[in-house]
Amino acid sequence: MQPSPDKDIVAGRFGNLRTPTAEALSSALEGGRISEDQARHLIDLSRDELPALLAVAGFLRDQHKGRIVTYSPKAFFPVTNLCLDRCSYCTFRQDPGSPGARTMLPGDIRSVATQAARLGCIEALMCLGDRPERAFRSYRDTLAHLGHASTASYVAQCCEIALDEGMLPHTNAGLLSREEMAALRPLNVSLGLMLESTSTRLLERGGAHFNAPDKDPRLRIRMMRQAGELSIPFTTGILLGIGENSAERVASLRVIAELDDDGGHIQEIIVQNFRAKASTRMAAQPEPESYEVAAAVAVARLMMPTMNLQVPPNLNPYDLKLFLAAGINDWGGISPLTLDFVNPEAPWPQIESLAATCTAEGFDLRPRLPVYEEYCVDEFVDAALRTPIGVHRRRIDDLSRQTQSAQHQPESHE
Repeated sequence: MQPSPDKDIVAGRFGNLRTPTAEALSSALEGGRISEDQARHLIDLSRDELPALLAVAGFLRDQHKGRIVTYSPKAFFPVTNLCLDRCSYCTFRQDPGSPGARTMLPGDIRSVATQAARLGCIEALMCLGDRPERAFRSYRDTLAHLGHASTASYVAQCCEIALDEGMLPHTNAGLLSREEMAALRPLNVSLGLMLESTSTRLLERGGAHFNAPDKDPRLRIRMMRQAGELSIPFTTGILLGIGENSAERVASLRVIAELDDDGGHIQEIIVQNFRAKASTRMAAQPEPESYEVAAAVAVARLMMPTMNLQVPPNLNPYDLKLFLAAGINDWGGISPLTLDFVNPEAPWPQIESLAATCTAEGFDLRPRLPVYEEYCVDEFVDAALRTPIGVHRRRIDDLSRQTQSAQHQPESHE
């Protein structure tokens, strides 16, 4: 791995910056958390000043996370794609009776989990639509046939199957009540819910979240706060390009930082870019530029220097080096078996190719569990999960050694 540049070298890039930019970056370099006003200034930097922001973000990442970038070997379980919400950008969601509508049965869950475990996957990502039982009688009938009164109850059964097949569940089931999260805690090493944005404007007619009641940020913030009270390791994030402005991006990051300050449970933030899809109401919406995503990542790093930050590599296959420079330390879940069912047009990268990119930029790529190591403590891990986590820790160590060996083998010159 390449050594990290020292602070003086990074600060040497400040000579031609505007005063507010130089002051904000200097404050971050000295170990202070930048203010919201400074963050709003930095997220809108010109392309000329952006490299200095990325340099500081990269320095802070190196200081707190080193030159290791992680990924989670996973399988994606789309438990059901029926959904109460009708987001303007989504193709995952279906109505009952539509050609693409699907609810996985217990046998489907077991079949995928068995195959995934054989391929070395550890994370069982349970990802599904928000509370479809509130919208569809036919789905309520399906749940009753399966012996359940709610989707959350059925997801718990799916998690039990995944655990039985040797995987570690991570559930993103949309809005959950405190009681539902408490019931899922012994069956999940972590939970997830994208905040997406704190902007309530997006709920208005014509907005991305009009007709999506569960995307109300106030409800999502409440759920994340309750997850902290339950000591559940939690992954969240922001979605860029759905109609929010740059100040609202900063406000969303500030709320996540405050939630973590209070609960200490936010294990990772995803900075995800909107991708326009032809069959949606937002098909003509411009996608965010790569430099906008990089600026948001870098500002997140300056606002939360010790946070685990992820950008999905399958949505940005040509910008991996840029986001490494911007301060990420994780690529999220990558599957050798299943699609990204939310973005099926975007294939996962091959691990060998991703590792080569990381190596070329001076990083080591390593696998991780779906719960970060710093959260593998009694406060955050249910007693029922300690043994399977220990087993998978040893698997991760073995896989890490294999990955590092492959990354650092000398090239053949035959």
